[in-house]
Amino acid sequence: MIHLKTKEEIELLRENNTLVSLTLAEIGKHIRPGVTTRQLDRIAEEFIRSHGAVPGFLGYNGFPASLCISVNEGVVHGIPSDYVLNEGDIISVDCGTFMKGFYGDSAYTFAVGEIPADVRLLLDTTKEALYKGVAQVKAGARVGDISAAVQSTAEAEGFSVVRELVGHGLGRKMHEEPEVPNYGAKGRGPVLKEGMVICIEPMINMGTRQVVFERDGWTVRTRDGKPSAHYEFAVAVTRDGADVLTDFGVIEKAINN
Repeated sequence: MIHLKTKEEIELLRENNTLVSLTLAEIGKHIRPGVTTRQLDRIAEEFIRSHGAVPGFLGYNGFPASLCISVNEGVVHGIPSDYVLNEGDIISVDCGTFMKGFYGDSAYTFAVGEIPADVRLLLDTTKEALYKGVAQVKAGARVGDISAAVQSTAEAEGFSVVRELVGHGLGRKMHEEPEVPNYGAKGRGPVLKEGMVICIEPMINMGTRQVVFERDGWTVRTRDGKPSAHYEFAVAVTRDGADVLTDFGVIEKAINN
């Protein structure tokens, strides 16, 4: 069942997703060689709690941390650890909050220092695929319009789209209907209606699309060991298009200063 949100509920979702963006910006300031992913997780938890929310991921279905941190060939759901970041790594940080009865959920892939040109293209293309998907959002469109835009953007650069994991609705639960795949055909899937809030989150691999689910029950990585990138927006559907609740601007300002 798809839950349509009132204007007031959308503002509460915006408040959560703004805090997620600010948390990712804070994390971005600390991403550099020599830092462990566990340190980043600790910073995020303190930041979220200091702003009157609780980490949305901590304890979710038993997840043991506040952030999902996936490095290099990690696709999603990596568990923070004593791994020390190295120059040239990429690090996908997925963050959630829970405040005033609603969730926030967004992700951003950061470069650790200088990264190779082909990896930079992967990050730029994945972000572009996200934006192209968001551009399809408006009442009366279909989920498949988003999916097709993401897939065609990624594959045009020779990259591949992960199929085992998808975007989702967002509200009083972290994961609501509908699912939002990153592959598919225009004109297919559920109709987008005003008041829907969805997370669009391309997960794009440099090599093949095949992934491996690790024995820890969470970590997903590329089968061929090549890098993967992940970006995520929460958006509300309106008659005029997407009302983006996530703010990458604050993240990019933080990491470019």
